[in-house]
Amino acid sequence: MHPTAPVIAATDFSPQARQAAERAARLAHETGAPLALVHVLPGDALEALRAWLGSDTAPVQAMRDEADAALAAQVAELKARRRVEPAAVCATGPVLDEILREAEARDAGLLVLGARGNGFLRRLVLGSTAERLMRRSARPLLVVRQAPHEAYRRALVAVDFSPWSAPALALAHRVAPHAQLVLLAAYEVPFGEKLRYADVDEATVERYREAARLEATRRVHALAEACGLRAAQWTARVVEGDASLRIVEQEAELGCDLVVLGKHGRAAGVDLLLGSTTRHVLAEGSSDVLVSTARD
Repeated sequence: MHPTAPVIAATDFSPQARQAAERAARLAHETGAPLALVHVLPGDALEALRAWLGSDTAPVQAMRDEADAALAAQVAELKARRRVEPAAVCATGPVLDEILREAEARDAGLLVLGARGNGFLRRLVLGSTAERLMRRSARPLLVVRQAPHEAYRRALVAVDFSPWSAPALALAHRVAPHAQLVLLAAYEVPFGEKLRYADVDEATVERYREAARLEATRRVHALAEACGLRAAQWTARVVEGDASLRIVEQEAELGCDLVVLGKHGRAAGVDLLLGSTTRHVLAEGSSDVLVSTARD
């Protein structure tokens, strides 16, 4: 994501979508990036309405006019509150296709959604549409869960030392340039519990665990150095256990307001948004979630 690449916020006018638009406007103002606010009238629903109404198209036009007015009001509000000039886009058609089409047309650097919503945004974040969005788009996605009262203060960046880790770290620095970065590495000792059942003595198991912790710590510091982070910009957090559980745990313990994940992990076929890690973070966490789609 280039610092001045356009930001696109999808809205269905729900309170959660308004929070997402507010965050998008704040980011656009901070970076000088163009901002577009996109609302999509689902084409299938309108077609069903037309079929039911027959030749009477007045209600369909009324719905379009209502959406245009609501979008214009939200744009005016953002302009006044955040000193930005959002473009207003009210489209009709398949929701996912229209959002992606607008992102491609503007070469967007970031897509912003509310964590919950009404209508299409609820399906977008919580259902299969979100999975299709991440499969089809190579653009970063920010899921907003909190009211954006201030710039991000502390961002938890989950790293696993795969080719996706460094771009996720770079994206976190761009989206939250003033935040303290916490680099979280969650390690697991292979067959840790089974070793005890295999009559491996406790001291050997503990040495095994300590070696894994030290190696993870070394790699976190090496990653930070390779990414050019200054000592004052970041801290390391190396913990043992399942990544999805530890991310939520550390997010709450450290008071983070942003969690950053790479789209993929060490296993080439594992997509975090489609798997258990991001699902768990979105379901159980309370911070905004930024998903990076780039790799080294």
